Order: sequence, then structure tokens, then C-alpha cells
Amino acid sequence: MHFEGLAVDMPANETFQTSYERFGEIFEGLRAAGVSEVVFAGGLSRPALNPANFDAKMMQLAPRFMAAMQEGDDALLRAVITAFEDDGYTVRGAHEVLPDLTVWAEQQGKHSASRDGSADALRAWQIVQALGRLDVSQACVVSKGICLGLETVQGTEAMLRFVAETRGTLPGLAGGVLLKWSKPDQDLRIDMPTIGPDTVDQAAAAGLSDICIEAGGVIVLDREEVMRRAENAGIAIWAVADFQSS
Repeated sequence: MHFEGLAVDMPANETFQTSYERFGEIFEGLRAAGVSEVVFAGGLSRPALNPANFDAKMMQLAPRFMAAMQEGDDALLRAVITAFEDDGYTVRGAHEVLPDLTVWAEQQGKHSASRDGSADALRAWQIVQALGRLDVSQACVVSKGICLGLETVQGTEAMLRFVAETRGTLPGLAGGVLLKWSKPDQDLRIDMPTIGPDTVDQAAAAGLSDICIEAGGVIVLDREEVMRRAENAGIAIWAVADFQSS
């Protein structure tokens, strides 16, 4: 199943196209295909919903979804998960199906974190934890203890582009850490933080020296290519299991 307006390249798999506005069609299509478990994959943006296109099931769900859309992403995604579960489907995280999508604390790239990098990562984690409780952010950039950028609804790429464009106004703040971390109490089945090769390129363009991710809590797409690009860019990439004792 894939949603209208999103590019899908799965030539070896049978799919059907549907709309956010027709949840009845979604459930019926999955049931007809014998599906009982659902994994969400890929990026989604908040849709512009037209009530004139709602099917009967969506009419029932709309009040719940509309209320959740006034809150953060977690609230909306939890509402989506609940809708699938209420209709009899089991929602599983991509990392549950493919555990190798995540990395652990003993797995890291060729370059090791510096003392400054470790301190900046801790500071970034503190910021993300504070904002995450408000359902705001999964990522942050910190250099020399100063926050240079926060991920908001526009995403990590937009944050890193902002950092790259404004570095010239911040003399003395070379390097820095990109931290990717889940929000407190976040349901990782549907919105696990993710990095990929493009993230490394964007971090390099922003002048960063480190990428720190949550061990077991961040998907790493195309891990070999991520590590290769990090090595070529001189970026230390490493996973941390817990900052609580830091």
C-alpha cells in the first residue's frame, strides 16, 4: 500500500495506491490482501484533508485525527496507530522486522568523538529531552555548548541547511554535533528517528564534526554508505545508549 502523491519504487512487490482521506479503502484493501500486520516506512508530511473526499470510515475517524493534528506529530501518529489497531491490525516497527536497521553503542565509524564532541552531544541530548516532552524535536545541533539549530516540523534537512547558511555569522563556533534521538515516550513503531547518506552530506555542508545517535533508537539507512561518507568527510559517527549517567 502506498499513498497518493508519494513516489514508490517497489517493482517486485504488489502494491495498491490509496489516500489519507479513505481509511475505509485502506482497511478493506489490506484485508482483501490477507494482511494482518502493518509496517510504516518512508517519510510523510501532514496532509491537506478535504472532507468532501472522506469515505464512511474516515468520517468516523476524522474528529479524532483533527484533534490530534492540533498537537505534535506523536499525537497524530498515535491516533493513526490506534485506528489500525482498533480495526484488527498489528502495527510493528521497521526495526522490529529488520533489527539491523539500528546500531548499538559498540558500533561506530572510523573517527572517534572528541572531548568537545562528547560534551556537545550531552548538551544536545538535554535540549532534545526538554523539547521532546513538548512533542517538538528529534534532533539538535550544538557547538561549544551553543545550540545552533533545532529540528522542527520542517525536518532535519531544513535544520542543517539553516545551520550551513548561518555559520558565517557565528565566528568561533567551528565543528559541532548533530544529535538524533527519540522523544521521551515516543512510539517508535511509526516514527523512529532516521539518518542516511544524505544526512552525512548535509552535516558536512553545515561544518559539523560529529553525528551522535541513540543506540537502538535511530534507523541508519544504507549503513555502509553512511560510514563511508562520514569517513571521507572526517565526521565521527557514534551511538550512545544512555546519557543519564553523564
